[in-house]
Amino acid sequence: MAPHNDIVLFHYTYSPYARRVTWYLALRGIEYGQCLQPPTLPRQDLDALNVQYRRIPVMSIGRDIYCDTRLILEKLEERFPDGALGATQSDQKAIERLLEKWCIDGGVFNRASQLIPPEMPLLNDPKFKKDREDLSGRSWDKKKMLEMRPEAISHIRDTFVFLETGLLGDGRKWILDTEKPSLADIEAIWPFHWLTGMKGALPPSFISSTQYPKVFAWIDRFNKTVASTKSSAPKPTTLKGVDAVEFVTHAEFSEPEGGVVDDPLGLEKNQEVEVWPIDSGFKNHDRGVLSSLNAKEVAITTQTKVGGKDLRIHYPRTNFRIRAVKGDIASKL
Repeated sequence: MAPHNDIVLFHYTYSPYARRVTWYLALRGIEYGQCLQPPTLPRQDLDALNVQYRRIPVMSIGRDIYCDTRLILEKLEERFPDGALGATQSDQKAIERLLEKWCIDGGVFNRASQLIPPEMPLLNDPKFKKDREDLSGRSWDKKKMLEMRPEAISHIRDTFVFLETGLLGDGRKWILDTEKPSLADIEAIWPFHWLTGMKGALPPSFISSTQYPKVFAWIDRFNKTVASTKSSAPKPTTLKGVDAVEFVTHAEFSEPEGGVVDDPLGLEKNQEVEVWPIDSGFKNHDRGVLSSLNAKEVAITTQTKVGGKDLRIHYPRTNFRIRAVKGDIASKL
Protein backbone atom coordinates (compact mmCIF):
# COMPACT_ATOMS: atom_id res chain seq x y z
CA MET A 1 0.00 0.00 0.00
CA ALA A 2 1.39 3.40 -0.99
CA PRO A 3 1.71 5.91 1.87
CA HIS A 4 -0.63 8.87 1.90
CA ASN A 5 0.78 12.12 0.49
CA ASP A 6 3.88 10.15 -0.62
CA ILE A 7 5.30 10.70 2.90
CA VAL A 8 7.29 8.02 4.71
CA LEU A 9 8.55 8.92 8.17
CA PHE A 10 11.47 6.75 9.31
CA HIS A 11 11.51 6.85 13.11
CA TYR A 12 11.12 5.00 16.38
CA THR A 13 8.27 5.87 18.69
CA TYR A 14 10.17 7.08 21.76
CA SER A 15 12.52 9.44 19.92
CA PRO A 16 11.90 12.94 21.31
CA TYR A 17 12.94 14.45 17.99
CA ALA A 18 10.55 12.21 16.05
CA ARG A 19 7.71 13.31 18.29
CA ARG A 20 8.18 16.86 17.02
CA VAL A 21 7.16 15.60 13.59
CA THR A 22 4.46 13.08 14.60
CA TRP A 23 2.80 15.75 16.79
CA TYR A 24 2.88 18.20 13.91
CA LEU A 25 1.35 15.68 11.50
CA ALA A 26 -1.34 14.77 14.04
CA LEU A 27 -2.24 18.38 14.84
CA ARG A 28 -2.47 19.13 11.12
CA GLY A 29 -4.38 15.97 10.28
CA ILE A 30 -1.87 15.14 7.55
CA GLU A 31 -1.97 11.49 6.51
CA TYR A 32 1.36 9.75 6.08
CA GLY A 33 3.22 6.47 6.09
CA GLN A 34 5.80 5.35 8.61
CA CYS A 35 8.62 2.84 8.62
CA LEU A 36 9.65 2.03 12.17
CA GLN A 37 13.38 1.83 12.79
CA PRO A 38 15.57 0.31 15.49
CA PRO A 39 16.81 2.84 18.08
CA THR A 40 20.44 1.95 17.32
CA LEU A 41 22.51 1.38 14.20
CA PRO A 42 22.46 -0.38 11.82
CA ARG A 43 19.26 0.75 10.09
CA GLN A 44 19.07 -1.44 7.03
CA ASP A 45 16.15 0.36 5.38
CA LEU A 46 17.92 3.72 5.31
CA ASP A 47 21.17 2.05 4.33
CA ALA A 48 19.38 0.47 1.35
CA LEU A 49 18.49 4.02 0.28
CA ASN A 50 22.16 4.96 0.76
CA VAL A 51 21.36 7.41 3.55
CA GLN A 52 24.34 7.43 5.92
CA TYR A 53 22.95 10.24 8.10
CA ARG A 54 22.25 8.43 11.36
CA ARG A 55 19.86 10.63 13.33
CA ILE A 56 16.14 9.95 13.64
CA PRO A 57 13.73 10.94 12.20
CA VAL A 58 14.24 11.00 8.45
CA MET A 59 11.32 11.85 6.17
CA SER A 60 10.90 11.00 2.52
CA ILE A 61 8.42 12.67 0.20
CA GLY A 62 8.69 10.72 -3.00
CA ARG A 63 12.38 10.43 -3.89
CA ASP A 64 13.35 13.50 -1.85
CA ILE A 65 14.81 12.63 1.57
CA TYR A 66 14.76 15.25 4.33
CA CYS A 67 17.12 15.15 7.33
CA ASP A 68 16.82 17.08 10.62
CA THR A 69 13.47 18.02 12.16
CA ARG A 70 14.06 21.73 11.52
CA LEU A 71 14.02 21.13 7.78
CA ILE A 72 11.29 18.48 7.97
CA LEU A 73 8.87 20.84 9.72
CA GLU A 74 9.72 23.65 7.33
CA LYS A 75 9.00 21.41 4.32
CA LEU A 76 5.66 20.29 5.77
CA GLU A 77 4.67 23.91 6.35
CA GLU A 78 5.50 24.70 2.72
CA ARG A 79 3.88 21.62 1.22
CA PHE A 80 0.63 21.96 3.19
CA PRO A 81 0.12 25.72 3.58
CA ASP A 82 -3.62 25.64 4.36
CA GLY A 83 -3.88 25.44 8.12
CA ALA A 84 -0.13 25.78 8.71
CA LEU A 85 0.90 26.02 12.38
CA GLY A 86 3.71 28.52 11.88
CA ALA A 87 3.46 32.13 13.00
CA THR A 88 2.55 34.82 10.46
CA GLN A 89 3.50 37.99 12.34
CA SER A 90 7.17 38.97 12.32
CA ASP A 91 7.55 39.19 16.11
CA GLN A 92 5.91 35.80 16.60
CA LYS A 93 8.06 34.28 13.86
CA ALA A 94 11.08 35.52 15.80
CA ILE A 95 9.86 33.89 19.04
CA GLU A 96 9.19 30.64 17.18
CA ARG A 97 12.69 30.60 15.66
CA LEU A 98 14.37 31.55 18.94
CA LEU A 99 12.58 28.70 20.72
CA GLU A 100 13.79 26.28 18.06
CA LYS A 101 17.37 27.44 18.56
CA TRP A 102 17.02 27.55 22.34
CA CYS A 103 15.98 23.92 22.62
CA ILE A 104 18.20 22.44 19.90
CA ASP A 105 21.27 24.66 19.73
CA GLY A 106 21.03 26.48 23.05
CA GLY A 107 21.76 23.48 25.24
CA VAL A 108 18.28 22.63 26.56
CA PHE A 109 18.08 19.16 25.04
CA ASN A 110 21.75 18.46 25.66
CA ARG A 111 21.24 19.16 29.38
CA ALA A 112 17.96 17.23 29.36
CA SER A 113 19.75 14.16 28.02
CA GLN A 114 22.10 14.34 31.00
CA LEU A 115 19.07 13.69 33.23
CA ILE A 116 18.38 10.22 31.84
CA PRO A 117 18.23 8.10 35.02
CA PRO A 118 21.32 5.86 35.22
CA GLU A 119 19.12 3.00 36.40
CA MET A 120 17.26 2.88 33.07
CA PRO A 121 17.48 -0.69 31.68
CA LEU A 122 18.72 0.55 28.29
CA LEU A 123 21.88 1.85 29.93
CA ASN A 124 22.74 -1.73 30.85
CA ASP A 125 22.83 -2.61 27.15
CA PRO A 126 26.43 -2.24 25.88
CA LYS A 127 25.18 -1.87 22.29
CA PHE A 128 22.87 1.02 23.20
CA LYS A 129 25.54 2.70 25.32
CA LYS A 130 28.16 2.46 22.56
CA ASP A 131 25.67 3.71 19.97
CA ARG A 132 24.82 6.79 22.01
CA GLU A 133 28.48 7.52 22.71
CA ASP A 134 29.13 7.43 18.95
CA LEU A 135 26.10 9.67 18.37
CA SER A 136 26.83 12.29 21.02
CA GLY A 137 30.61 12.21 21.26
CA ARG A 138 30.50 11.99 25.06
CA SER A 139 30.73 9.22 27.64
CA TRP A 140 27.57 7.41 28.72
CA ASP A 141 29.33 5.80 31.66
CA LYS A 142 26.93 5.68 34.63
CA LYS A 143 29.45 7.21 37.01
CA LYS A 144 30.05 10.17 34.70
CA MET A 145 26.32 10.63 34.20
CA LEU A 146 25.82 10.83 37.96
CA GLU A 147 28.62 13.40 38.20
CA MET A 148 26.94 15.59 35.56
CA ARG A 149 23.47 15.27 37.04
CA PRO A 150 23.49 18.08 39.68
CA GLU A 151 24.71 20.64 37.16
CA ALA A 152 22.15 19.45 34.59
CA ILE A 153 19.33 19.74 37.17
CA SER A 154 20.36 23.32 37.90
CA HIS A 155 20.38 24.19 34.21
CA ILE A 156 17.01 22.56 33.48
CA ARG A 157 15.46 24.17 36.56
CA ASP A 158 16.41 27.54 35.09
CA THR A 159 14.58 26.68 31.86
CA PHE A 160 11.45 25.81 33.85
CA VAL A 161 11.71 29.20 35.58
CA PHE A 162 11.96 30.91 32.19
CA LEU A 163 8.78 29.22 30.97
CA GLU A 164 6.85 29.58 34.25
CA THR A 165 7.57 33.26 34.82
CA GLY A 166 8.15 34.35 31.24
CA LEU A 167 6.42 32.79 28.24
CA LEU A 168 3.59 31.27 30.30
CA GLY A 169 3.71 33.82 33.10
CA ASP A 170 0.46 35.61 32.24
CA GLY A 171 -1.57 32.39 32.38
CA ARG A 172 -1.94 31.89 28.65
CA LYS A 173 -2.71 28.38 27.40
CA TRP A 174 -0.27 28.38 24.49
CA ILE A 175 3.08 30.07 23.84
CA LEU A 176 1.79 32.63 21.32
CA ASP A 177 -1.56 33.05 23.11
CA THR A 178 -3.32 31.19 20.29
CA GLU A 179 -6.55 29.20 20.47
CA LYS A 180 -4.74 25.93 19.83
CA PRO A 181 -1.12 24.71 19.82
CA SER A 182 1.09 26.37 17.24
CA LEU A 183 4.50 25.52 15.85
CA ALA A 184 5.99 27.63 18.65
CA ASP A 185 4.54 25.18 21.19
CA ILE A 186 6.12 22.24 19.38
CA GLU A 187 9.46 24.07 19.22
CA ALA A 188 9.37 24.71 22.96
CA ILE A 189 7.67 21.75 24.57
CA TRP A 190 9.46 18.64 23.32
CA PRO A 191 12.43 18.44 25.78
CA PHE A 192 10.15 19.17 28.73
CA HIS A 193 7.51 16.69 27.56
CA TRP A 194 10.28 14.08 27.24
CA LEU A 195 11.66 14.76 30.72
CA THR A 196 8.31 14.78 32.52
CA GLY A 197 7.43 11.46 30.89
CA MET A 198 10.67 9.78 31.99
CA LYS A 199 10.36 8.30 35.47
CA GLY A 200 13.20 9.43 37.71
CA ALA A 201 14.53 12.12 35.38
CA LEU A 202 13.32 15.13 37.38
CA PRO A 203 13.82 15.26 41.16
CA PRO A 204 10.45 16.43 42.58
CA SER A 205 12.18 18.40 45.35
CA PHE A 206 13.45 20.78 42.64
CA ILE A 207 11.18 20.38 39.60
CA SER A 208 7.53 19.36 39.82
CA SER A 209 4.02 20.69 39.31
CA THR A 210 4.24 22.20 42.78
CA GLN A 211 7.04 24.61 41.83
CA TYR A 212 6.04 25.04 38.17
CA PRO A 213 2.25 24.54 37.87
CA LYS A 214 1.91 26.53 34.63
CA VAL A 215 4.56 24.53 32.80
CA PHE A 216 3.17 21.18 33.91
CA ALA A 217 -0.39 22.30 33.05
CA TRP A 218 0.84 23.35 29.58
CA ILE A 219 2.42 19.93 29.01
CA ASP A 220 -0.74 18.15 30.21
CA ARG A 221 -2.91 20.36 27.99
CA PHE A 222 -0.69 19.61 25.01
CA ASN A 223 -0.83 15.87 25.70
CA LYS A 224 -4.62 15.90 25.82
CA THR A 225 -4.89 17.98 22.65
CA VAL A 226 -2.61 15.66 20.68
CA ALA A 227 -4.36 12.56 22.05
CA SER A 228 -7.76 13.96 21.10
CA THR A 229 -6.55 14.82 17.60
CA LYS A 230 -5.00 11.39 17.09
CA SER A 231 -8.17 9.61 18.23
CA SER A 232 -10.19 11.20 15.43
CA ALA A 233 -7.52 11.16 12.71
CA PRO A 234 -6.56 8.32 10.35
CA LYS A 235 -3.73 6.17 11.65
CA PRO A 236 -0.45 6.34 9.75
CA THR A 237 0.13 3.55 7.25
CA THR A 238 2.93 1.36 8.63
CA LEU A 239 5.25 0.01 5.96
CA LYS A 240 7.74 -2.81 6.26
CA GLY A 241 11.27 -1.80 5.41
CA VAL A 242 11.35 -3.57 2.05
CA ASP A 243 8.06 -1.91 1.06
CA ALA A 244 9.23 1.55 2.13
CA VAL A 245 12.42 1.15 0.10
CA GLU A 246 10.43 -0.12 -2.87
CA PHE A 247 8.07 2.85 -2.71
CA VAL A 248 10.80 5.49 -2.41
CA THR A 249 12.93 4.07 -5.22
CA HIS A 250 9.98 4.01 -7.64
CA ALA A 251 8.45 7.37 -6.63
CA GLU A 252 8.81 10.69 -8.43
CA PHE A 253 10.77 13.60 -7.00
CA SER A 254 8.53 15.83 -4.92
CA GLU A 255 10.15 19.18 -5.70
CA PRO A 256 12.22 20.78 -8.48
CA GLU A 257 15.96 20.28 -8.25
CA GLY A 258 16.95 23.88 -7.64
CA GLY A 259 20.30 25.46 -8.25
CA VAL A 260 23.49 26.53 -6.51
CA VAL A 261 23.62 30.17 -5.47
CA ASP A 262 26.75 32.20 -4.86
CA ASP A 263 27.98 30.98 -1.48
CA PRO A 264 30.99 31.56 0.80
CA LEU A 265 31.99 27.91 0.29
CA GLY A 266 32.60 28.50 -3.41
CA LEU A 267 31.01 25.19 -4.40
CA GLU A 268 29.57 24.50 -7.85
CA LYS A 269 26.59 22.52 -9.05
CA ASN A 270 27.35 18.86 -9.83
CA GLN A 271 30.51 18.98 -7.72
CA GLU A 272 31.07 15.89 -5.58
CA VAL A 273 30.67 16.74 -1.89
CA GLU A 274 30.28 15.23 1.54
CA VAL A 275 27.64 16.49 4.01
CA TRP A 276 27.38 15.72 7.71
CA PRO A 277 26.11 17.24 10.97
CA ILE A 278 28.66 18.81 13.30
CA ASP A 279 26.70 18.84 16.58
CA SER A 280 25.92 15.10 16.86
CA GLY A 281 26.06 12.09 14.60
CA PHE A 282 29.15 13.60 13.01
CA LYS A 283 30.85 10.29 12.24
CA ASN A 284 28.37 9.52 9.49
CA HIS A 285 28.88 11.36 6.20
CA ASP A 286 26.74 11.33 3.07
CA ARG A 287 28.49 11.69 -0.27
CA GLY A 288 26.92 12.74 -3.55
CA VAL A 289 26.71 15.32 -6.31
CA LEU A 290 25.73 18.84 -5.21
CA SER A 291 22.30 19.48 -6.70
CA SER A 292 21.18 22.60 -4.84
CA LEU A 293 22.59 25.03 -2.31
CA ASN A 294 21.21 28.21 -0.79
CA ALA A 295 21.39 30.05 2.52
CA LYS A 296 18.93 27.68 4.22
CA GLU A 297 19.39 24.27 2.63
CA VAL A 298 21.75 21.93 0.78
CA ALA A 299 20.77 18.90 -1.30
CA ILE A 300 22.89 16.21 -2.88
CA THR A 301 22.01 13.58 -5.48
CA THR A 302 23.09 10.03 -4.74
CA GLN A 303 22.08 6.55 -5.80
CA THR A 304 20.19 3.97 -3.79
CA LYS A 305 22.02 0.75 -2.99
CA VAL A 306 18.86 -1.16 -3.90
CA GLY A 307 17.78 -0.49 -7.46
CA GLY A 308 20.46 2.09 -8.25
CA LYS A 309 17.94 4.95 -8.50
CA ASP A 310 18.84 8.60 -8.12
CA LEU A 311 17.46 10.32 -5.04
CA ARG A 312 18.08 13.68 -3.42
CA ILE A 313 19.00 14.06 0.24
CA HIS A 314 18.27 17.48 1.80
CA TYR A 315 19.79 19.03 4.93
CA PRO A 316 19.51 22.41 6.65
CA ARG A 317 22.62 24.59 6.58
CA THR A 318 22.57 25.12 10.35
CA ASN A 319 25.11 22.83 12.06
CA PHE A 320 25.88 20.89 8.87
CA ARG A 321 29.25 20.86 7.13
CA ILE A 322 29.66 20.62 3.36
CA ARG A 323 33.05 19.71 1.99
CA ALA A 324 34.20 19.16 -1.58
CA VAL A 325 35.51 15.65 -2.14
CA LYS A 326 37.83 17.02 -4.83
CA GLY A 327 38.81 20.65 -5.20
CA ASP A 328 41.03 23.37 -3.90
CA ILE A 329 41.18 24.71 -0.36
CA ALA A 330 38.87 27.61 -1.20
CA SER A 331 36.01 25.20 -1.85
CA LYS A 332 36.28 23.53 1.53
CA LEU A 333 34.85 24.37 4.95
